[in-house]
Amino acid sequence: MSVGAGSPTRFCEMMGKADIWLIRTYWDIEYPRPFLPNFKFVGGLHCKPAKPLSEAMEEFVQSSGDDGIVVFSLGSMVKNLTTERGNTVATALGQIPQKVLWRYSGEKPETLAPNTRLYEWIPQNDLLGHPKTKAFITHGGTNGLYEAIYHGVPMVGIPLFADQSVNVMHMKNKGAAVIMDFNKMTSKDLTEGLNSVINDPPYKENVMRLSSLHHDQPMKPLDTAVFWVEFVMRNKGAKHLRVESHNLSWYQYHCLDVTAALLSVTALFIIVSVKTCTFCFRKIKARPKTE
Repeated sequence: MSVGAGSPTRFCEMMGKADIWLIRTYWDIEYPRPFLPNFKFVGGLHCKPAKPLSEAMEEFVQSSGDDGIVVFSLGSMVKNLTTERGNTVATALGQIPQKVLWRYSGEKPETLAPNTRLYEWIPQNDLLGHPKTKAFITHGGTNGLYEAIYHGVPMVGIPLFADQSVNVMHMKNKGAAVIMDFNKMTSKDLTEGLNSVINDPPYKENVMRLSSLHHDQPMKPLDTAVFWVEFVMRNKGAKHLRVESHNLSWYQYHCLDVTAALLSVTALFIIVSVKTCTFCFRKIKARPKTE
């Protein structure tokens, strides 16, 4: 992109001019590592308490009895599956006692069981916050991940692309999820994964611990985001929080100028040493021999 007349502004240059970075994760799932002072973590800023479901959906949820429900969504970018994958998933869902609410707008799988209902859209946050929700089958998107953490729901992760594999791996390492390979998993794999996160107490305990950490913050993530946006507006920027490396040229950033200077000094030292040794050797060789 370009701003006004002159040379175009590169994407990296534009990003480097940012005074504050709002990061969509938090230390409940992040690994400890150093960050600059203008990085503010606001993971889960979209999360909120669950609202009542529609009458029809609530009736279906309540019909699950003590077994509860499973919420299934692969995100808004995945609207359908191949016939084979759809039937594999539907078969697995039909083998668990829970009722399943599956966000899916593709062709109805032939093996779809009575305990599973398809929806083109579901109130995901409200379902995850429902007391009958036992597990969440997710692709590992940041929004869904934090909604599950917010409400304390263990997960079966089926990552598809981008950052989803990393997100789900974080949850597995925290003991709050199992991971499935979308292209290789069988119906048995998915059924066993669901039974594990639903029936093995450590999964629920670990995700509740993450939920407790997420809620135990001095400010809500949304309030934190609002504060820092208004902070930048009030102070006309936050240059005092930006690292000086943004103002360095590429060769300065990678210390190539320093490397070149050190290599030059080293080369000069070697050349002088070789010349000196050669000169001394010639002097010694040219000295007349004494009988």
